[in-house]
Amino acid sequence: MMLTRIIALWHARNLEFVRDRASLSWNLLFPLLLVVGFYFAFSKGETAQYKVGVVISSEYSVISSDNFSGFKQLKYIEFVDYQSRDEALIKLRQHQLDLVIDDNSDQYWLNQLSGKGYLIEKILASESNFLQRRKQTVAGEAIRYVDWVLPGILGMNMMFSGLFGIGYVIVRYRKNGVLKRLKATPLSASEFIFSQILSRMFIQLLTSMFIASSCIFVLDLTMNGSFINLFVLMFFGSFSLIAVGLLVASRSKSEEFAGGLLNMVSWPMMFLSGVWFSLDSAHPWLQWGANLLPLTHLVSGMRSVMLDGATLWSLLPNIGALLAIALLCISISAYRFSWGEQG
Repeated sequence: MMLTRIIALWHARNLEFVRDRASLSWNLLFPLLLVVGFYFAFSKGETAQYKVGVVISSEYSVISSDNFSGFKQLKYIEFVDYQSRDEALIKLRQHQLDLVIDDNSDQYWLNQLSGKGYLIEKILASESNFLQRRKQTVAGEAIRYVDWVLPGILGMNMMFSGLFGIGYVIVRYRKNGVLKRLKATPLSASEFIFSQILSRMFIQLLTSMFIASSCIFVLDLTMNGSFINLFVLMFFGSFSLIAVGLLVASRSKSEEFAGGLLNMVSWPMMFLSGVWFSLDSAHPWLQWGANLLPLTHLVSGMRSVMLDGATLWSLLPNIGALLAIALLCISISAYRFSWGEQG
């Protein structure tokens, strides 16, 4: 009986979404048009800034070393610290870095296919200590900005769909008295929440995989990983973002109040989760705060799959964080859930 009730609510919510042509068009067309716009705007050309990765093992960095004090005087060069050499070399292969210096050895790396790498080597050669390092090379084609930003757009679309698609709907149900009528049935709060999660996840995964596949095959965007791994990550990302939307809607009494809360949650995530720009060079406290946001783990995981060909095993930290956030939010939502406006 419980399964029957959940399926009935899931089916009704899906029909409601499909019949809302404006919402359906927004979820499908807006991210596609956004990606197409970035495709034509950023498929060619690169920024003029040089970016050097510095591999460190502690608080000590090349940037603060007296031996490299001359580097700090050079303009238009950004130095970014990395704890992992492999991570820095991946970004070098993708042309996201122009040169990598290992602070723990006497080596530096260049991308053989990067013209900016060749130039930055000549610029840094004016520093005598740099010339004492042994040169190493890697190879890799450049990752266009449109390839890099696609996972961010997919994640942003899933965020808005999960937060507002659940938050607004439940608050509207509560305001219109629909939840009070459902309370008079054998339906429990947990069954109602579970059916809403299933419905929104079904819609999110269907639309997101359609958008991703269309961009990859039609616009020939980069996809180095497995679609199965991408789907698994989207599954847990959708679950987590929907759970956050449920938490906001669990006791909200008006659509206006819920909209304010949802905007307060969504806008920081959109700018602090690596959707539009990398946080590699951001302040450590900002990076720490970003790691508390579900969208950060979703976007970084999808980016790892699509650009780096990440395996499911390497995605476990992202999946674990998304699952922990989801379970926490759902537990609080089920405990605080109110059927009526008076709570």
